[in-house]
Amino acid sequence: MPVIDRNRCEGKADCVAVCPFDVFEIATVAKADRAQLSLVGRIRLAAHGGQQAYAVNAADCHACGRCVSECPESAITLTRTA
Repeated sequence: MPVIDRNRCEGKADCVAVCPFDVFEIATVAKADRAQLSLVGRIRLAAHGGQQAYAVNAADCHACGRCVSECPESAITLTRTA
């Protein structure tokens, strides 16, 4: 399952482009997610238009790792689900 570090993601959409399973999409950061950001994360978010990647179809992830290797901010990790 992909996990996105909100303090690192700059919404450049590399994950969207490389994912063969349509797991990701770029969207405006939700208010609840915005409240959890560090100061640096908030500055980064503002500088990049308030949008980040979301794993909207995380259940479709096959853990191929393409998103992890292509993310320029190293904002994505893969974790095992229970």
